[in-house]
Amino acid sequence: MIIAQISDTHILAKTSNEPAAAERAGNLRRCIADINRQHVDAVIHTGDSVHHASAEEYAHLREILSDLNAPLFFTPGNRDRRDGLRAALDGLATLPEGDFLHYAVETYDTRLVALDSVSAGDRKGAFCAQRLAWLQETLAREPQKPTIVFMHHPPFDVVPYYEDGYRKAEDATNLSALIRRHPQVVKLLYGHVHCLHHEPWAGTMATITPSIAVDLRKGSDPAWGENPVYLLHMTSRQGQIETKARIVAS
Repeated sequence: MIIAQISDTHILAKTSNEPAAAERAGNLRRCIADINRQHVDAVIHTGDSVHHASAEEYAHLREILSDLNAPLFFTPGNRDRRDGLRAALDGLATLPEGDFLHYAVETYDTRLVALDSVSAGDRKGAFCAQRLAWLQETLAREPQKPTIVFMHHPPFDVVPYYEDGYRKAEDATNLSALIRRHPQVVKLLYGHVHCLHHEPWAGTMATITPSIAVDLRKGSDPAWGENPVYLLHMTSRQGQIETKARIVAS
């Protein structure tokens, strides 16, 4: 199985006067064209799809994402609105109703579990008791199946770019304890920090993908230049995962 991960696209409206508007749209279009050439099985977007959560931005996002060939799976970022995402992705990606955009994808050899770490109006992450209960129940249903969990906010520091990222520190502590109880979780995927980062965490490996919006990217490898970068995750039936950064040269 091959999974492409994109994140933090921060798309602006077509009519926006902000200088980055055309560049960000172009970055995402280039990544989608390249993803289609890789014949991936799934695409994961780990949030902050648009910048101001306006209807015009979501319409622009939908137009760009409609070129994807592979199934698309989404989790919200702090700049997203759940209702805006549901409307924008109708027919492109399935998002559940309810307070949180949690769901599990059961159709692959590796299970995909999407988590919602957003608290409305807050840039910082949250993972309350209700969310923990949902995750515990969901992971307990398939204890033997290799599982990738993806969400927007990393529950650990990435110095100097990201510290104390959860409003309540115990949310991150409780999430760590829960993940440790489920060794079938072979990978954790995040966005939000806008940089590439790998770290062992909670008994598994966590990876943060860089922002697709090059103007917002942090800690870039000089070899990337001004090209957008996304991640490819290659999984085996045994749950082994190889991750590599894909530079989309012009």
